[in-house]
Amino acid sequence: MINKRLLIKNLLAHNDECSFYDKKRQLNLHTREGKAKFLKHICALSNSNPTNNSYIVVGVEDYDNEIVGDDFFDDSRIQNLVNAYLEFPPKIQYENVPFPSLPKDKVIGLVTIKAKNTTSYFKKGIHTIPANSIFIRRGSNTVPIETEFEKNYQNTETVIGIENNSRNSIEYTLDGVIDFMNFRHKDMAPKYKVFKELFVICWAGIPKKVHDKTYLSRVDIELINEQIKLFYSAQDVVSINFDEDTFTIIEYVPLGLNDKTSYYPLEKQTIRFYENGYYKIDHEILFQPPEFNMKMLFHIYNSNIALLKKLQKEHSLSDTEYKDLENLPSTFMICYLNGFEDAKQKLIDAKLLLKPFPQVYLSFKEAFRILRKMKYDVQ
Repeated sequence: MINKRLLIKNLLAHNDECSFYDKKRQLNLHTREGKAKFLKHICALSNSNPTNNSYIVVGVEDYDNEIVGDDFFDDSRIQNLVNAYLEFPPKIQYENVPFPSLPKDKVIGLVTIKAKNTTSYFKKGIHTIPANSIFIRRGSNTVPIETEFEKNYQNTETVIGIENNSRNSIEYTLDGVIDFMNFRHKDMAPKYKVFKELFVICWAGIPKKVHDKTYLSRVDIELINEQIKLFYSAQDVVSINFDEDTFTIIEYVPLGLNDKTSYYPLEKQTIRFYENGYYKIDHEILFQPPEFNMKMLFHIYNSNIALLKKLQKEHSLSDTEYKDLENLPSTFMICYLNGFEDAKQKLIDAKLLLKPFPQVYLSFKEAFRILRKMKYDVQ
C-alpha cells in the first residue's frame, strides 16, 4: 500500500519534471484551453510510459518545488473527460493528499496515469489541438509528433524504485491517526474506524440539526493508510454510515431562494474494503434539481447580471447588494439547473470579479464543484 504523501515527496526529490512525471501549480478545467492542456499532458505521459505509472503533481511551484497546495478536487468523472477526447485512453486517478504545512482546505493533487501499451491520440479536436494529434514526453517537454514512435521502456525500474520507497508502514499510519485525532481536529469530535484489520478511516465534523435530522458540516474524511483525503467541504453537509465492509458518505447541497434553504441529496460515495487488501470507491449521483418559479428566477437572473456590471465598473455596493453578491454563485447555479443555459458561462466569466470577496469566491468554487459532480462538461 503506497503512502501518497511520501510518494509525492519522493517524486519531487527525484529530479525535475521528466518523461514520467509532471507538476502543475493548479488545474483549470473550467475552460477549453485548460482542458486541452491537461489532456495533452495525459496523452504524452501515457504514450511515453507503456510499462509503468506516470504522475502529475498539482499544487507545486514549478521553479522551486514549493508545496503551495490547491483546492480539494473530488470529481471522479474526470475520467469521462479523458475518454471523450482520447482514443485508447489510459486509466487515471485523481487523489487529494493533505500536507502538514498546508491549511486544512488545501491539498496536493496527485494524478496517477496507469501504464498501457497502446498509443493514445486525440479522436476529436479541442481548443488549438486538432483531431488525430499524438503527444509524447521528451525530458520535461510535451511535444507533438507526426508518426508512430519507438516506445520508451527505460523508466520502469526508476518508477518501481520510487513507488517501493513510498510504501506505507505502521509508524506512518499511527502518526496519521494521532495527528488527525489530537491536533488537526481535536475540537470537532473526531472518530476513526478500522476495516479488515488494515484500513483506517478518520473523520471529523460539526453536528448540524436541520428539520429534526442531524448532519455533519465542515467535514473532513481521510483514508490514513494512503494519506488521501476522501472528502472535504467547508459549506456542504454530509451523513455517514458504515458497517464492517463499507463506509458510506452521502453529501447534501443547500439550495434555496430568499433565505428558504433546503438540503438536497447530491451524491453517495461508498468505499468497499476487501480481505485481500484492496478497496473500491463507488459513486452514485442522487441529485434531482429543484424547480423554482420562473418569474422569480428571471428577476434574480437579471439582478445578478446588473450586479456584475456594477462590479465591472468598480461601483460600491450597498448592504443589500453585498448580500445578493454572497448568494450570486448559488442563485446562478439554480438558474442554470432550471434551464438558463447562459447562467453557467456568466458565472465562469465572473470569476475574477468575485475573487476579491473571499466568502463569495468560496461559494463560487463550491458551486462548480457541485456542477462537476452532476454532469461533467466535456464540450
